[in-house]
Amino acid sequence: MKLGIVGTGMIVQDLMHIRSLLPIEKWGIYGRNQEKTLELAQKYQISDCFFDYTEMLKSDLDTLYIALPNHLHFSFAKQALEAGKHVILEKPITSNYHEFQQLRALAKAQNKILIEAVTVHYLPAYLKIKQQLSALGKIKIVSLNYSQYSSRYDRFKAGEILPAFDPEKSGGALMDLNVYNLHFALGLFGKPQSCFYAANIERNIDTSGIMLLDYPTFKVVCIGAKDCNAPVMLSIQGDQGCITVPMPANAMNYFEFVDNNGQKQPFQFEQQHRMFYEFQQFIQMIDCQNRALSEQMLDISESVCQLMEQARKQQGIIFGCEKRESVEW
Repeated sequence: MKLGIVGTGMIVQDLMHIRSLLPIEKWGIYGRNQEKTLELAQKYQISDCFFDYTEMLKSDLDTLYIALPNHLHFSFAKQALEAGKHVILEKPITSNYHEFQQLRALAKAQNKILIEAVTVHYLPAYLKIKQQLSALGKIKIVSLNYSQYSSRYDRFKAGEILPAFDPEKSGGALMDLNVYNLHFALGLFGKPQSCFYAANIERNIDTSGIMLLDYPTFKVVCIGAKDCNAPVMLSIQGDQGCITVPMPANAMNYFEFVDNNGQKQPFQFEQQHRMFYEFQQFIQMIDCQNRALSEQMLDISESVCQLMEQARKQQGIIFGCEKRESVEW
């Protein structure tokens, strides 16, 4: 793989933590801020540096990892696919389902792989939870809480609109935090038969919210909050025991199984950086053309995208791209 990084945010520096562990032949980076882009390229010895996206698209980089603000995902991914690149899109994959449908169709037409970067699905702890589900008996209640007071929320309350809270830039708690809970749930249980979203709305965006996923024999509650704090906790409750995870789904390395007699069995994983496992699989999907796995993961992304759009419709949250497209709900 020859990988181009699109963006210069903090997630790029996270990726550089695992650079030496990945069999990537060549690295490139694109950013609009020349000073910051050059600084990152020099710091991490990235050979190809671009300040013009069209020049990156003309390069011999075969895969682009797009880590830009949410509202830019679609346009940058579309251009990349049209240029014959494989695309790894940081979560959330797109602003809405219409954009997702276009990208998936384009990837198929171009015979390229499109994948959403969500660490949840690839973590050893998550894969072990999948194996342990049968020990719970019949699943009854699942509660997933990712509440994290945003460092930007005080500025938002003071009147400054930053991308994380900007409907014009596809922000909000659902897109930023609750998306992880949804991927956790759908990766384990598939798509629910219906969903309901209740959100705290400020200036036309959800600063926190609760989504209820209705499955035929059990219920899932997903909480995502950027305006308040609470211990992050995930729990899966069955009639024979429960699994608890005292950390966010996207970074889990520990969970406990507790049976109905109170017997605890801890599962601790000495993991690499959380991004290692997803990129290990992305490289395998792309270099070995493992389309079965990439399509399986894209199916989950599609279901999550549909649910998030349904949730926003229920709360009347309209993004800037939808206003420009005159989307009628």
